[in-house]
Amino acid sequence: MKKGYIKAKTHIKLLPGDSVRIARELQVITQQKLSELCDMPQSTISAIEKNKINLGVERAKVLARALKVHPSVLLFSGWDIEVDERKAA
Repeated sequence: MKKGYIKAKTHIKLLPGDSVRIARELQVITQQKLSELCDMPQSTISAIEKNKINLGVERAKVLARALKVHPSVLLFSGWDIEVDERKAA
């Protein structure tokens, strides 16, 4: 890397609630519609998206089914895997 340059980050940090909101918005589903699909109160969906309550594995499974994504997309989207560049080369 050239001197004076800062290496760009290759990812952004997302919390589980952010992932739920993004997946929902990409599919153009309202919180109300998602709550109906999941049989979960809309207030719970809102709290999850605001990261005010823990998503948890069981809720992630229910939401993932409704959003047609794997639960790990919702739970671990911000997981940072440190890669040793010497081994990757």
